[in-house]
Amino acid sequence: MGVRERPDADPGAGADVKRGAAGRSYDPDRLFLHPDDDLAPNRPGETLRAGLDASRTGRWSLFLARLLGRHPVEDAWRRALAAEQLVGAALEALTPGGWEVLHSVVLPGDAVVSHLLIGPGGVFCIHTEPVRRAGPVRVDEAFVRVPGERHPRPVVRWARQSAARCAPVLARGCGFPVRVRGMVVLVGASEVAAPGDDDVAVLMERQVAGLGMLGGVLRPERVDRVHTVARNRRVWLGC
Repeated sequence: MGVRERPDADPGAGADVKRGAAGRSYDPDRLFLHPDDDLAPNRPGETLRAGLDASRTGRWSLFLARLLGRHPVEDAWRRALAAEQLVGAALEALTPGGWEVLHSVVLPGDAVVSHLLIGPGGVFCIHTEPVRRAGPVRVDEAFVRVPGERHPRPVVRWARQSAARCAPVLARGCGFPVRVRGMVVLVGASEVAAPGDDDVAVLMERQVAGLGMLGGVLRPERVDRVHTVARNRRVWLGC
């Protein structure tokens, strides 16, 4: 499902045309989206915020659970939210260079894309993962292995699967092929040992700023088109 656009405005209404952070001209009124369907205003960690707001677990119950050595899901949500806020801010800082970013894109089945980055260097489906600073994190084609943890985290596989789901949806809405690459950003890792030739990039949060140097994949008008399609919540219903 594509995004419907209003007919072109009167050519003499040039004063109403606005410019994006990178100086590209666009008319925001062309987006015929209901506010409830527009993902552009989403803050980093929007779905996690909603889960925390809806939680009925009181402070005393949380304190008691921690005292007993349990791990309340709310604590994991808060760590994930802090990580998404950190990475989200770093991604937002790329927008002056012609990039666009959407946060908390919900796919059918309750899968959530932490961030969708769109710009000159392509489209990236980003999963943000908080880890402890406990030595080098090892990465293979499916898992992230954190020192001291018994079970590996399948976040590389999740990022790959999410990217594979997003690509045909964006291509169908845009009318041209859109390659989406999976990416995992590890927040808190001091060192990452990852294969350099894997289809899913794994970065530390301090490396996010370097994404702004990528280019040569999407022209500005295609960046705008992909962003226009991606920000429509209804587009993702068929994902």
